[in-house]
Amino acid sequence: MRGRAERRPAPPRAAIGLLTLALGALASLPAGLDAAPPVFAQVGAADPRPVTLRGTVVGLDGDRLRVATAAGSHVVRLAPPVTVTGATQASLADITPGTFLGTAARVGPDGTLRALEVHIFPESMRGTGEGHRPMEAPGMTMTNARVEALVERADGPLLTLKHKDGETRVWVPADAPIVRFGPGDPSLLVPGASIVVFRATPGADGTLSASRLTVGVDGTRLPM
Repeated sequence: MRGRAERRPAPPRAAIGLLTLALGALASLPAGLDAAPPVFAQVGAADPRPVTLRGTVVGLDGDRLRVATAAGSHVVRLAPPVTVTGATQASLADITPGTFLGTAARVGPDGTLRALEVHIFPESMRGTGEGHRPMEAPGMTMTNARVEALVERADGPLLTLKHKDGETRVWVPADAPIVRFGPGDPSLLVPGASIVVFRATPGADGTLSASRLTVGVDGTRLPM
């Protein structure tokens, strides 16, 4: 006895319609494209997010600054108005009540902030970036503030920093690098100088542009 053929339910009309559209789209592609790997926009070259470069000056040619970093060599177009800040070596003796400074610090196991670096601002830069905020790296903070009080300790002073967000206490160990900021100009951009290029912005072609730089003076190495 011959069995009756099993009748499968017809696919929904909506599914047929979607399949037809998909096949039509594939048919409209240029020949050979379906076999080629997908091509995406060059996110890295057109990424508008600013970057910070830390390294050494290689040379300056007109408005083109060449900087060597741990990740490689970069060319940065200096976009006017250019602000150059010079940094010279300083010490714990230069930090007194009333000093306006900035410090990057790491939170220790007991919750105490340990300064990794300190940069002393000139009077003309008092108030720059004032406040206390976390940095991108976990457990790291940045504080720009006025020294309210200073308690001397055998392992380094404990600073009470007063800022618009309140007060922050930071311990500065004796080996923490300390520099003093001051006005500068492009003449400081000599080969071998330590440099930080802030907020370098990539253009549509990937070229970096920046207008704010900090440069070590007379061989001063920047801790930032």
